[in-house]
Amino acid sequence: MVHPSYIALGVAAVCAATSVTLATTRAPAPRILISQAVPPIAPLPDRSRDPAAYTIKHVLPIKGAMRMGDFHWDESGAPRDGRIVITVDLVAQVISIFRDGYEIGTAAVLYGADAKPTPTGVYPITQKDADHVSNIYDAPMPYMLRLTNDGISIHASEVRDGYMTHGCIGVPRPFAKKLFDAVKLGDTVIVTHGEKLGVGKPVTAA
Repeated sequence: MVHPSYIALGVAAVCAATSVTLATTRAPAPRILISQAVPPIAPLPDRSRDPAAYTIKHVLPIKGAMRMGDFHWDESGAPRDGRIVITVDLVAQVISIFRDGYEIGTAAVLYGADAKPTPTGVYPITQKDADHVSNIYDAPMPYMLRLTNDGISIHASEVRDGYMTHGCIGVPRPFAKKLFDAVKLGDTVIVTHGEKLGVGKPVTAA
């Protein structure tokens, strides 16, 4: 199970040294899948005094544990408009979406392991396709949000214990639809390996 109190918020460098990652903590969470660990990213510079930083202002008040396939979505306490940032923590197996710093959704995720690990980094969403089919595996990838040119995406999956992906980030289908509708091309997705930071801290990668 993934503890709902663990929010992914990391900073990871993709190809520029200025990229930053972070994560908001609710509490430690056990890993769900037994698989090859993703190599940890190197420590990044302290950008906490950057006035342009994207700051996490509020997280969803989730009680209890979140099982594979569960998700939470609540926009009632968030602004209607604002910069969208999505964070994924591969250690906690949790995805979170923030609007103007307010978490509006979170879910347990699948990720790639063993021969096809999910890469860490900071990525813009470059394509949206609600009815996408993989041209590599000839498999449906509903509500696909493309992150890389070689096929790494966020998309709807059957999220169950013991499952993994070919490198993509799999989320429950109802969550995938809400996520798809909430984001636009160019929005930032930050994928980390357990980077954490408290609420009120800046996410300068955004």
